[in-house]
Amino acid sequence: MSKTVIIRLTCSGGRTGPFNITDNEGNVLGTNITKQNLIDGYTVSVDDAIDSVIITSAGKCNGIFIEVLIGTATIEELAALTYTTCNTGSIWRHLTDTLNYNKFYGNVEPYIIEYPFSYQSYDEILQNVKDYSKVYNYIPLVDGVFNDNARIEVDNQWFNKAVLYNGQQSTGVLELVPKPINNLSAYLTYPLYNAESKTITYTKSDNFYQYNTFWSLVKNKSIPLFITSCESLSVDKLVNQPNMDYGKRSFKKEPLRAKDLKVRHILDNSSEAHIVSQFIVTPAQISYK
Repeated sequence: MSKTVIIRLTCSGGRTGPFNITDNEGNVLGTNITKQNLIDGYTVSVDDAIDSVIITSAGKCNGIFIEVLIGTATIEELAALTYTTCNTGSIWRHLTDTLNYNKFYGNVEPYIIEYPFSYQSYDEILQNVKDYSKVYNYIPLVDGVFNDNARIEVDNQWFNKAVLYNGQQSTGVLELVPKPINNLSAYLTYPLYNAESKTITYTKSDNFYQYNTFWSLVKNKSIPLFITSCESLSVDKLVNQPNMDYGKRSFKKEPLRAKDLKVRHILDNSSEAHIVSQFIVTPAQISYK
């Protein structure tokens, strides 16, 4: 025999969800169930022998779960249940693992740094970007005691994304990958034109990370270049992708030309690299008109 169970959420944090639901015997009752589904009431059918269900977070706080005993309720009692937002304080521990940096509770969070530049009276055309950063990988500690010598400086890790922009121009999202070494055929395949980004190569020479191969991809200058993130207040803006043209634009490669420039570097695909950012150089030439 089976019985019908209605699961309703009455209190949670503002950014919780989605959820996976199982019974106490491990049978899957639902995957990626949204918070709104649980607020409205999620109905499942279970065996009579099942006495509890387990609700597990599948979102940012992945793996956190709560086990709820199955009870009985009248129609009136179910109708009286209401949902409220209840954020509770908690202590977060950081930097407890020397091998990971921008990783919190199993999630890699973006490390973003943005540099502003202001030119003189003439507009200037950006030629390339040269960044002086040191990138370290740390070696596992045998005795568990941290020391500054258990690290190596690497050449093939750095930021994986960049966005260059001014008031009316933007490169969109540039995916950064190391230049193939001793492989001309692989190097000639770049840049790669993706649906929502363009992949270009960078090199490290004289301790400078360098890249070029960029131009403005803005379709309409009367539409904002960025939008606000709905996921985190820590991210101040996101590229407005519908306003970017990531095609080849063979005869419409508009250089970045203005009296100001912002260089935005992002690392969001790894937590193993410790980037020590020091200074950046943006060689440009005066554009007379």
